Amino acid sequence: MVDVTPVPLAELTTLRTGGVPERMVEARTQADLVEALRFVWATGDEWLVLGGGSNLFVGDDDLEGTVIRVLTRGIERLPSPHEGRVRVRVQAGHGWDELVAHTVAEGLAGLEAMSGIPGTVGAAPVQNIGAYGQEVVRTLVEVDLIDESTGDISTVPTEELGLGFRTSVLKAHYGSVPERSAVILSATFDLADVGPAPRPVAGEQLRTALGLGDGGTATLADIRTRILEIRASKGMVLDAEDPDTWSAGSFFQNIVVPAPVARTLPPECPRWPVEPDIDPVLIIPLAAFDGVVPPPETREPDVKVSAAWLIEQAGLRKGFRLAPSRAGLSTKHALALTNRGGASAAEIAQLARFIRARVHAEFGLMLQPEPVLVNVEL
Repeated sequence: MVDVTPVPLAELTTLRTGGVPERMVEARTQADLVEALRFVWATGDEWLVLGGGSNLFVGDDDLEGTVIRVLTRGIERLPSPHEGRVRVRVQAGHGWDELVAHTVAEGLAGLEAMSGIPGTVGAAPVQNIGAYGQEVVRTLVEVDLIDESTGDISTVPTEELGLGFRTSVLKAHYGSVPERSAVILSATFDLADVGPAPRPVAGEQLRTALGLGDGGTATLADIRTRILEIRASKGMVLDAEDPDTWSAGSFFQNIVVPAPVARTLPPECPRWPVEPDIDPVLIIPLAAFDGVVPPPETREPDVKVSAAWLIEQAGLRKGFRLAPSRAGLSTKHALALTNRGGASAAEIAQLARFIRARVHAEFGLMLQPEPVLVNVEL
């Protein structure tokens, strides 16, 4: 690890907010990252791991403790135990979109719909990032991580990470601490080796985004190109010249509600069924088993509803600001809170609180922030 002169986190986060940390170190190898983490954990100091800074909302005050910048890189191709598939192990500091570009160029399917998402590979499982029907949980096999409680490194399979809709046991949700305090060192994905030829596109969300009907085909490169175009049109591809991209991406999560609640919303509200667990594990104690296996419980799947639609229908259109604030909704996408230039974290937090209050008053639903909040409250 290398100690460097601390700089304001406003220079290292895509929302462009954040004070100066007390100490800053850079880890360019996995060994450096492990050394830095074990050192700060042994001292008991406050600490923050920083990757791409794209999913952080940091307060204006200077930070106590150490910020560890994860700058590790590397992609290793591995055999898969499954026919027609390939595994890739990727270092935590590797850029997520760089990984997607690499897999598309290699003809490996499974990540292409997540093109253009900013941040690093190590942060992707924490958030269980996803787009257009693809999510990290669908292809992630395992991660190598280091636990704060012991300082030990272990390989943890995906099923132990509690991956759900934009969550995992590693994520510090707003107002809470993670179930497991650990840092990902590398992640391994299992991808289909499909090559460069056109192939049927699975998933209604992705086909709709691509303008394809049932049975429509596209190459991985075509999918990536179109997804990047769509994200750019919404200000969701980073651009140093475009204030609409000076954000943490989607500031609020789409809301997952029970089906009866979804039916109370206006019919024009965009919604998608959340896939149920179609193969639940049923455990019957041997002493209680009477030879009859009960039929599986059936219920309506939960429904994911569009937070952007809720915001706009609450009267907060694209480009909305609370004058004279320098924070505002993106002019391209109502779900992105943006720094229009020199906005403080306090100004962005004020806007976020106002949006939450309006949506709750209109629809009775409480929006939850998607980025990790550091030294700031909503």
